Amino acid sequence: MNRKLILYIATSLDGYIAKPGDDLSFLKLVEKQGEDYGYEEFTSNVDTIILGRKTYEWVERHIGTTHYDNGQRQVYVITRTERPATGKTQFYSGNLTTLVQKLKAEKGKHIYCDGGAEIVNELLKNDLIDEFIISVIPVLVGDGTRLFKSGRPEQQLHLIDVKSFDTGLVQFHYKRQR
Repeated sequence: MNRKLILYIATSLDGYIAKPGDDLSFLKLVEKQGEDYGYEEFTSNVDTIILGRKTYEWVERHIGTTHYDNGQRQVYVITRTERPATGKTQFYSGNLTTLVQKLKAEKGKHIYCDGGAEIVNELLKNDLIDEFIISVIPVLVGDGTRLFKSGRPEQQLHLIDVKSFDTGLVQFHYKRQR
């Protein structure tokens, strides 16, 4: 299997992945018992996760570290400040492009990117995201952290699938065109 780096992320309809203050509370608008929007199926094909420090710390506070580090997956938290590893979670302060190229060259399942925006922007600048699974939450938050920042190259995408859910969430799955 060729390892792919897949961005699996949620955004507001107006393109924000967080409200001001790194507030992700709008994600609760689509919480529904028994509905994971394909997350479990998606993560069954993943053995490595890359995410930013702010996303990691929010999840750590609100959900718990086992959301990412379940003992089965390698987790890389991209940070500017070195910290010791915890379980299978490494705090990585090196070059992101080098890390992703190394991971893609290794054998294994796919690589899951869960943000944040700076990580996504850097990966896009270096043409490293292979697929995008973007869940759009039916809310206009008005301000915050944009999923896609300016200063990146144009990239053509091919639609693989669209799913809509009774909560109003719509999930788009795209593959990068080569």
